[in-house]
Amino acid sequence: MNAAIVVFLKEVIENLRDRRTVMNALLVGPLLGPLLFAGLTSVMISRELDRGEKPIEVSVVGAEHAPNLVEFLKQNGVKPKPAVIDPEARVRAQDEDMVLRIPASYGEAWRAGRIAQVELLYDSSQRDSATPVERLRGLLQAYSSQNGAMRLMARGLSPAVASPVVVAARDQSTPQSRSALLFAMLPYFLILAAFMGGMYLAIDTTAGERERQSLEPLFVNPVARSRILAGKLAATVAFAMASLTLSLIAFGIAGGYIPTARIGMVLDFGPRFAAIALLVMFPLVLLASCLQTLIAAFAKSYREAQTYLSLLLLVPMLPSAMLAVLPLKAQGWMFAVPLLSQHLIVTRLVRAETVTLPQLLLCLGCGLAAAAVAAVLTARVYRSERLAISG
Repeated sequence: MNAAIVVFLKEVIENLRDRRTVMNALLVGPLLGPLLFAGLTSVMISRELDRGEKPIEVSVVGAEHAPNLVEFLKQNGVKPKPAVIDPEARVRAQDEDMVLRIPASYGEAWRAGRIAQVELLYDSSQRDSATPVERLRGLLQAYSSQNGAMRLMARGLSPAVASPVVVAARDQSTPQSRSALLFAMLPYFLILAAFMGGMYLAIDTTAGERERQSLEPLFVNPVARSRILAGKLAATVAFAMASLTLSLIAFGIAGGYIPTARIGMVLDFGPRFAAIALLVMFPLVLLASCLQTLIAAFAKSYREAQTYLSLLLLVPMLPSAMLAVLPLKAQGWMFAVPLLSQHLIVTRLVRAETVTLPQLLLCLGCGLAAAAVAAVLTARVYRSERLAISG
């Protein structure tokens, strides 16, 4: 039997018996992220929708100065609460989400046909208050527009005089493209699964065996170092691809429990999505496995290698962080950059946009080229006699 296959089977079987590797590579890594994401997203959506439907409770200071306004708000789902003392302090202390204050001069200004001002006190840094604040602001604007139109009609003027330009908004997004707003972090989770899936195997097959002093007897065998490395890399890639596949399956299942239909979104994590995602992620898995094995080769113990590779896990954050700060339009050259190309293609798949053949080939070709460079560097380190020395 080929030596590389023997080493591959040996590493896979040994690590399947290791609970730590199985838990981190095949359970915690690929499943924890999707479950937490789906759970938190479902709670957030349900909570915001409930807040958008239930009556708005707001303390009104000076309600006696604008009885018609207060009655209008009551008819449109607002429950006025008694006035509070020092409303600014209560809003800052989060005792009140918002406070509507109507000054004593409101009635006089209203009767004189002047602008009657009201104050809406809120704290924009409190996310919980965003939905009720926008709802109340919309009601106040509707009341203003309604009464403004009535004033014009009373003077024999058409309400259209006050609105010479009307903007007709035409949203060109689709229910599936809007889902990218919700699943903007999906590419990051998949890239992280590709890195984490093989990390513990890469540590164990190099630094772990070096610490256990089992690497030197393996190198003594009359087998080319390149075949030993090929077997170890194949095992690492197999674990990483298994982790990535489980992560995709978990996202597909978890996505079905997110109430996206209630917010006008559609998710499609079907076989086509999974097949293309696995294809474009494969070069990244190869690159990550080679880099992890290369870095682990410089460590003399399992813990030391774990420390080094933990820093490598910061790399998957780069494209997500960059696109979050600088939302750039995809350019052709970006599909030649590993990590960034995978991020862009997965985002296009979520949005149900077409991934062209040149984009796909550019991602695969440049990713495989980068992986080949990393593999050559790793092979050079594996030829070193110092690698087998544990001390």
